[in-house]
Amino acid sequence: MDNEFDFRPDFEFDEFDEFEEFDDNLDDVLMRTAVLKKNNMVALLCIKGADQGAAICRVDPREENPSVQIYDDQAKALEWFTKSLRTSVKNGWNVVYDGLPLQG
Repeated sequence: MDNEFDFRPDFEFDEFDEFEEFDDNLDDVLMRTAVLKKNNMVALLCIKGADQGAAICRVDPREENPSVQIYDDQAKALEWFTKSLRTSVKNGWNVVYDGLPLQG
């Protein structure tokens, strides 16, 4: 490497050509992430759903592990996500971000 920031991958991107046929239609997929802050703590509340169900994930710094709840009905999951977010705000959490999952 000429520079410490030059990156040379161990693979060729052509290896991923087989995934071009993958149907990535995300129009029916619900994805939302809320980042919350309280004192020196940061928490996450995420929902991901499709036409056949949804999952809500909570990452609470006071808990040892994240918690995931699975729902058969996407609308019901969204209802519980909204209630949980509203309750968190009532309990003193500030919503720092609420939108699509962050990448990068």
